Amino acid sequence: MTMPDPTLPVTQALLEKFGWDVISHSPYSPDLAPSDYHLFLNLKKHLGGKWLDTDEEVKTEVTQHLNKELAASFYEAGIQKLPVRLEKSIQVNGDYVGK
Repeated sequence: MTMPDPTLPVTQALLEKFGWDVISHSPYSPDLAPSDYHLFLNLKKHLGGKWLDTDEEVKTEVTQHLNKELAASFYEAGIQKLPVRLEKSIQVNGDYVGK
């Protein structure tokens, strides 16, 4: 049995106070999570075709890529794409947006 969230009444009161609408969506939306459609897509392309033998090699390769290859402009570009993706999601009533 799941215990009720003790903060739920407070959260609901704040939503009502601010007049915010709650938009339901699936708990995991890969088409909306910037980490999935921007960051990890780029990382996947970078790692594609590489053979890494150990966890340490994977950690090193990922860390180097994230620290060296990705400038602030990369992250900003991902954030700038988010409103368009959210609008697409609204247009399809929350169905998967894809690429």
